[in-house]
Amino acid sequence: MAANESGDGDQIDFMEFQEELVGSSSNIDDTKFDTTIGHIEDIIMEDGFQKMQSDFMEQHYHHFDDDEENKFIYTDIHKQYLSLVEKYLEEQLVVRMPGFAMEAFSTQLEKRKKKKKESLDGEIFEILLTFSDFLAFKEMFLDYKAEKEGRTVDLSAGFIVTPYQEPSTSQQDNSASKQLSEK
Repeated sequence: MAANESGDGDQIDFMEFQEELVGSSSNIDDTKFDTTIGHIEDIIMEDGFQKMQSDFMEQHYHHFDDDEENKFIYTDIHKQYLSLVEKYLEEQLVVRMPGFAMEAFSTQLEKRKKKKKESLDGEIFEILLTFSDFLAFKEMFLDYKAEKEGRTVDLSAGFIVTPYQEPSTSQQDNSASKQLSEK
């Protein structure tokens, strides 16, 4: 931005500043969208969200079976889940971003999805998709049920974890002198 005509380098030419603002409205939208996505990432990683999701799965997992045919109750549970997650996210986002409107965010998300698919790549968008994607939702419940019933493979049995111990200085000295005497 250029200085105004008085030569004062600290002042900004107001007209030029306004032009820049008008030209950067998409940057403001992008920044707001990115900020919202960042908050959503934080929210879904927090204990409150994890507990809400776990409590919901605990309440409903027994309805799910690993059959190709889906029961009608799955649809009802999925609708309840979507409502619960959306309400929770919206409440948390309003606290973090006063003036936040879920409807406006959803509209912007849909526009981005149609306009440039590559901009919606990433783990957070996959997680957001699992909230609304029925098959991913069902798979989440089937995984939870398998874990609750002990039908998952526990790979930890083959691991042995021991603390790393720094060799003592006398061991290092002996090792160093041993290498010198071998040369």
